[in-house]
Amino acid sequence: MSEVLAKYLPEHAVLPCFELIKNNSVHLKIVNERQTRHGDYRRNLNGKHEITVNGSLNKYRFLITLVHEIAHLVAFEKYGRMIKPHGDEWKNTFQRLMIPFIRPEIFPHSVLPLVANHFRNPTASSDTDARLAFALKQFDERKPDVHYIHEVPSGSLFRIKNGRVFQKIALRVKRYECLEVKTGRTFLFNANAEVEIIPG
Repeated sequence: MSEVLAKYLPEHAVLPCFELIKNNSVHLKIVNERQTRHGDYRRNLNGKHEITVNGSLNKYRFLITLVHEIAHLVAFEKYGRMIKPHGDEWKNTFQRLMIPFIRPEIFPHSVLPLVANHFRNPTASSDTDARLAFALKQFDERKPDVHYIHEVPSGSLFRIKNGRVFQKIALRVKRYECLEVKTGRTFLFNANAEVEIIPG
């Protein structure tokens, strides 16, 4: 298992993650990319704990996702199944499990302070922390035609993964207001949303 983990995790995170998996009797499945989620946890009918993580994630996001899902397992086992999935019990568990990984041997200098800041009060998804999400995306394998919405010139058209076309209008605090061309409805996008710019 540790040889498999070495392909997906930062080098110094492999053994501690292996210990977390072993100590919590996790059946880990590394799966093809899913658009809607990075990973998930479920307890099967036979009582076994199954965690799936997208194999397409970069090693830093893979680590955060794996520990996020193990935190669900540990919190449910400790506090019972009636707790909120991303409530205080899970947050405290996630913080505690992540602390040993928030080190310069594991996270690059450009990401480490953002990770440390995020884990003062972790959210249900690191994607909602725009600064951390953007910093982590710098380590993704990026397709040449993919841009972030903050790179799209104001007034330009862009396409999202499902094919819908928008026009970028203006920045509203931290998110960008965009007009869907087909419906005329307004939507807000995080600055690090990946889009395809449509040439003018």
